[in-house]
Amino acid sequence: MENSQARFIFNLLMPQLEQEIATTRRVLAAVPAGKEDYRPHPVSKSALDLAWHLATSDYWFLASIARGQFIAEEARLPEGVRSAPDVVAWYDRNVPPLIERLKTLPDEELARIVPMFDIMRLPAVQYLLVMMLHAAHHRGQLSAYLRPMGGRVPAIYGASADEQPSSTA
Repeated sequence: MENSQARFIFNLLMPQLEQEIATTRRVLAAVPAGKEDYRPHPVSKSALDLAWHLATSDYWFLASIARGQFIAEEARLPEGVRSAPDVVAWYDRNVPPLIERLKTLPDEELARIVPMFDIMRLPAVQYLLVMMLHAAHHRGQLSAYLRPMGGRVPAIYGASADEQPSSTA
């Protein structure tokens, strides 16, 4: 991939990525208080564990792209994170600075081939799409938990039965 192609892809994906981050935040924030232990099946993650995975995966992808290297990290739930608002607060502190960091990456770093372990070898910029697809998958899981937990499903890619999309989304 040429450097200019990487920049073109970055500029194409960035508005969507920022929208996806905002959508993820809304889904995380929709987990009802006191229902974090909910799981639809014994083998399913709890709502809190799924929310944490979603939040930390976004962070991990963005940090890996920014440093040009994927490092296996165990994203254990910290002692101070016990509720969905704790996850949202962590997400708000950690994800937006990485978005800003990515905006400063030179074209050659966006075009650089970065191996993701033995799974794939892509230009760094292409992992933005992988991240968005991963997040959409887990947001779908978490949003399916919301109504059975007594919560409301936020508008994601259009209206939900609980919420109409805002005109600014």
